Amino acid sequence: MSQSFEGEFFRGKGDVEYLQLLDTARRMFDPNPEFQTVPMLYAPEWNGLMEGLTWPAWWIQNSYGTTYCALPFLTEPLLTFLQNSQDLWFDLMGDGQRAGAYGWVAPDGCLCDAAKPGWVMYKQGDGRVDIHDWGMEFTAAGLLLQAELLLISRDPTTIARYVSKLERCADFIETRRDPTNNLFLVGPAGNLLAPSYAGQKRPDGTYDKAYLAGLSITYIAALDRLIELEKLANRNEKAQDYSDRRNQARKGLPLLTTDEGYFAKSLDVDGTRHGVYGAQKHGYFEASPNHDAIAFRVVGDKQAKKIYEKINSISGLRPHDFIIANYPSLDDMYEKPEGLWEFGRWVNGGHWSTCEARMIMAYYRLGKYEDARCSMKRMLTFARRFRMDNPLTKFGSDVYQPKQPINLTYDAFGPPAAMIRGLFEYLYHADSLVLKPHIPPSIVQMEQLFPARFGTKKLYLSTTGTGAVRSVWVNGRLWELFDARSIYLPYGKTPEKARIHIVFGAKPEKPSLPEISEQPNTVSPPSKATKDDLHSTEQSATMMYELYARLVEAGLGESYEAAHAKLIVDLVAAIYRRERMHAEGRIPALQEDSQTAADRSFVDASVRLSNGLANLLRSYENSSEPHKRKVFEIWVSVPQALNSR
Repeated sequence: MSQSFEGEFFRGKGDVEYLQLLDTARRMFDPNPEFQTVPMLYAPEWNGLMEGLTWPAWWIQNSYGTTYCALPFLTEPLLTFLQNSQDLWFDLMGDGQRAGAYGWVAPDGCLCDAAKPGWVMYKQGDGRVDIHDWGMEFTAAGLLLQAELLLISRDPTTIARYVSKLERCADFIETRRDPTNNLFLVGPAGNLLAPSYAGQKRPDGTYDKAYLAGLSITYIAALDRLIELEKLANRNEKAQDYSDRRNQARKGLPLLTTDEGYFAKSLDVDGTRHGVYGAQKHGYFEASPNHDAIAFRVVGDKQAKKIYEKINSISGLRPHDFIIANYPSLDDMYEKPEGLWEFGRWVNGGHWSTCEARMIMAYYRLGKYEDARCSMKRMLTFARRFRMDNPLTKFGSDVYQPKQPINLTYDAFGPPAAMIRGLFEYLYHADSLVLKPHIPPSIVQMEQLFPARFGTKKLYLSTTGTGAVRSVWVNGRLWELFDARSIYLPYGKTPEKARIHIVFGAKPEKPSLPEISEQPNTVSPPSKATKDDLHSTEQSATMMYELYARLVEAGLGESYEAAHAKLIVDLVAAIYRRERMHAEGRIPALQEDSQTAADRSFVDASVRLSNGLANLLRSYENSSEPHKRKVFEIWVSVPQALNSR
């Protein structure tokens, strides 16, 4: 008889360890007393997320894997936080006139390495910045992330606000297309994991542009989404134009493909390939363009399997379960492989969890569930020590900033996010959503207790059995739009609240499932603190609890502002639960300085979240928007209500 698992976000039967890993992964996106979570990366300066407390800006390459994988299940207020952070890229994008860091004036449509209010780095900002190219693959990845976000949310007003900016990004990338071979010319540090790429070295020792595989692959994946977005916006001529561009870009891929079916890193104009494993010169394997080609379905199943087989045959690529950037050491950087550039430390053979997220998506697509399990378990060895750092040095076995008492970066949430998205993959189109179930056969029954997003619709997914898809039930009725590997959900036919149950292998008998149980619009009043340094936190939580209750009463319980207030109350509740768990010995103790910093990080996050929301609500005072005026009126009534008690 199969063992059962009952978690906060997942329940099921069969492989209890895997189910528990899934539950832990999802817990990292909401306040909980045991782990660091995404809300702890809140930045009140832009009411958004930051890369880390020691990295107060928003990077494209670092957020890429985490954001892509989290988008289907991300809810408010994290959705607004994320959009505000990505707005830093798009509000400050190159326009041919604006000067960014170092006085660089980027071409129109160019995104960036990183940005924060009033500051933008249009090129990779580390290394020999004087020779660096513009952020070419940064732009393609940023285009992909924003297009995916818009495709999922499907809001016409928001799409209209961004679509021209995304088109400018695509047009900027097109300036590098070589029409003779449909590849893209990129100079030093124009790759996503920059500055690990130097382009083509000239005889005089300087560097020129070469054809970069990563840009072709990321751009094709971005165009896949931009095409669907154009269709959703009824811009069919634009959709056709980008379809033609994508098809032409695909024609260039064979020139970058090795005889074994994987991708070289780059191709010099003279025909020299970089990244052909085992070659006498440039004989390393470059991981990111290869796992990305699988994860984003740039390649078909046959080639995807060949790429994985090559990765699996090179033990040095995953010495500590995580994929590293390359193996063996790069021999074509513009710096010697020493110091920061030594093999295994940074962009040359270090580990990046943003890349691991895409690697896990590749594992799921190919049914390599044990690889995904090992990755998540390895990540938890860092998470349990409050060492969610990035990059990871020593080939993925140690933190980048060991002198900090604790570490936290957005990258590090990539593997947890991928563990969840990989289960159903979620391929969003203009008129539909395609689910690709990838459930480990060791799990015989599984239920996600939280919704996936599809426009305004909420999808609650569950499965029974193993093998090919045999039947699909939506809200208790047979659903006919599926095949052995996919479930098709046309937007117009999908219920607003849909319980989708997938039966593998067994007879198509009607499942017996409880009603969908959503979290109610209620929170408990904050508990009393037992530590003096929590007094101000408790006061803030009381304010936010009152605000949330009044917003719910006014019919605004689903608003962003209500979600932000609720998040604060939930985080403070997690602080008190953590305190009790400490007293009961249910949380492993850390070293003294790390323990103090870990405990304090919960309090600091609640303070930042409270200050950020208060600042935002004050800005509503003179707003002409009815919603903001109403929220402001409720906000200013809170202190008086509390004082009258």
